Amino acid sequence: MITYTLLAGVALMAVFIFGVAVLKTQLFSSSKFWIAYAIVVFFQLLSNGYLTSQEIVTYNPDVITGTRIAYAPIEDLFFGFALVTLTMFIWERIGPSKPRS
Repeated sequence: MITYTLLAGVALMAVFIFGVAVLKTQLFSSSKFWIAYAIVVFFQLLSNGYLTSQEIVTYNPDVITGTRIAYAPIEDLFFGFALVTLTMFIWERIGPSKPRS
């Protein structure tokens, strides 16, 4: 059985390898990245915590580790990190568009 934990771990490793080995980014050494990620995590925990504590979103206990932070499975933080980091890797690579003169 493929578990949520396995999928989250694979997503995390794939994004890390893509950013570091393929794009050769230095994003992880930037304080701006960690500050931005801290802001994202705060709101992720706030929203996930509410949704899971109110049982709006539920998880099959057979496919998660059971470790929770603010009521949400820790795997949600792994997926969140992978998604946010992938977006930042791509943004760093393509850069913001420049205004036309």
